[in-house]
Amino acid sequence: MNKLKLIVVAGSVAFVGIIAIQIYLLRQAFDYEEKKFSQNIQVSLLEVAGEINHYYNYPTSSINPVEKISRDYYIVNIRNDFDAKVLELILTNKFKSKGINSNFEYAIYDCETDAMLYGSFVQMGKTDTASKSDTAFFPKANHLVYYFAVRFPDINSFIYTSLNIWLVLSFVMLIALCIYLYAIYIILQQQKFVGLQKDFINNMTHEFKTPLASILIASKFLSRHTTITTDEKLHRYSQIIIEQGNKLDGHLEKILNVAKTDNNQEVLQKISVDMFGAISNVIEIIQLKYADAGIEFNSNGKKITILADEFHFTNIVYNFLDNAVKYCNKKPLIKIVLKEDKEHIWLQIQDNGIGIAPKHQKQIFDKFYRVPDTDRSAVNGFGLGLYYVQKICRLHQWKLDVDSTVGKGTTITIQINRA
Repeated sequence: MNKLKLIVVAGSVAFVGIIAIQIYLLRQAFDYEEKKFSQNIQVSLLEVAGEINHYYNYPTSSINPVEKISRDYYIVNIRNDFDAKVLELILTNKFKSKGINSNFEYAIYDCETDAMLYGSFVQMGKTDTASKSDTAFFPKANHLVYYFAVRFPDINSFIYTSLNIWLVLSFVMLIALCIYLYAIYIILQQQKFVGLQKDFINNMTHEFKTPLASILIASKFLSRHTTITTDEKLHRYSQIIIEQGNKLDGHLEKILNVAKTDNNQEVLQKISVDMFGAISNVIEIIQLKYADAGIEFNSNGKKITILADEFHFTNIVYNFLDNAVKYCNKKPLIKIVLKEDKEHIWLQIQDNGIGIAPKHQKQIFDKFYRVPDTDRSAVNGFGLGLYYVQKICRLHQWKLDVDSTVGKGTTITIQINRA
């Protein structure tokens, strides 16, 4: 859960940072395009003033006649009278040649009325987003006499159009952020449900353990009563109760062990474990449970000790031996071998069972996975034993390997690092 929180926080910070950078870059791109637009306009208007002077044979001024009043409003000083139609034609041609496709409107200062006389709204682009009105506001320039003004009401639309790629990328980034946040929400919901499921399993198994223990104690007491021992049928029924009770107790224990390892990553209590002694104890338990199982254990006469959690280590060996017997359709023959070098110890368990097909070998350690096979369906279980084994091996940082052939048997190898 802590790792999930760390991933959520790190991912959120990263995405917020990316969005902030994207907004900053978009703003910088907008400012750049606006500056570029302004420069193009001023150069174009300067050339328009030159062409008007040339058309009327007016002298060219050495002073720049173009003034930028605001981001969308410019005035141009001509210093002589000129015609509105000539101005509109020159403006339109010049803007087209410069690639300026933004709609514009212009006005000319009228000396007689001492006011700006609205000229026209010129639609350069394909869309018309500005409101065309003869009452458009064109402030006067009191220090000029013969001049005209140009206003670009669609400047924002024009600049945003030139930023299409940036806007698309920003939109995609926003969609990605929304998907990420939704995925995080789903993961948190799933985590919540997993937590509830684990709590339910823990409570359920603990609630079952107490009455089950009582049933087993009572059943064993009754099985020794003279009334039961003298009646063959009652004796058989009592043995069935004890056998099935032990089987249920084993299943509950597996569920509890898996729940413990899932909830707590620091469950190991490592001590120095004598592998020969621990494995021999497990073999004794297995042979009491399966009297016909043949188990050969070869340690090469050496005492080998490892640093491990003894409880979980014996559970690992028990799981492998128990499976070797259960998944065998003939007399079980199991061989256990210990090998070692300066860095590693190998525990190898070979059986003559029904084997595992290659396509299933990578999945047998998944939680609740059971190989879909008719022979295996007769064996009771939840598919938790090997999942538990892999979990414990990972906590010990041991390597687990499976080599199996259908019809011939399976070899399990655990590579244990020396302390």
